[in-house]
Amino acid sequence: MSASVAFVIPVLNEAASIAAVLKALKQRYPDAAICVVDGGSSDATVKQVLSCNTQLLLGEPGRSSQMNLGGFACAADYLVFLHADTVPGCSWQELQDILATRPEWGFCRVRLSGSSVSFRVIEWFMNQRSTLTRVATGDQMLFVRSDVFTSLEGFAALPLMEDIELSKRLRKRSAPAIVNTPALTSSRRWEQAGVVRTVLTMWAMRLAYVCGASPQVLARYYHGR
Repeated sequence: MSASVAFVIPVLNEAASIAAVLKALKQRYPDAAICVVDGGSSDATVKQVLSCNTQLLLGEPGRSSQMNLGGFACAADYLVFLHADTVPGCSWQELQDILATRPEWGFCRVRLSGSSVSFRVIEWFMNQRSTLTRVATGDQMLFVRSDVFTSLEGFAALPLMEDIELSKRLRKRSAPAIVNTPALTSSRRWEQAGVVRTVLTMWAMRLAYVCGASPQVLARYYHGR
């Protein structure tokens, strides 16, 4: 018997990409539920979601609270948390084969959409890091068995690093199942801010978080406040 799956996608002003992501998910995973949680978009995101005939929840802005809202609202064996600019690459059968082993959690390898060689290097390091540390982010299709998600009371109320924090709690329980077929995620943040600057910023913030920096302080720095 196949495991039921619900994709939870937090969005905020994602009109440029959300329709394409939803259409790709519906085509590749027709048996999966999809729940989009909007945090107060001021663009056409809500209109795009509704035009795709997709479940929509409205909540307070903040990826952690949005994902908790969607996660606790969905009735499925597994919850899959996905960024609005990411499309899983694995087939429905490949995903089901992994879920058949009843892992508590897991994630995909990642591939960046940009064609530059620099993106191949970046994604290689991202995949090595996540495999070694057993820490995943939303652009890696983080999935959690729903009973485990409930027992952990979902994501912590953090303005940043919420997926890293949850991964650290999950890895204390069990090793993750890693899907070899990568999820394709947008390279827009690297392209907009510059590859070197973005990489250095991301690694500096991760290091600061590991060393005990407050996610609230990191969020203010990240958002330029």
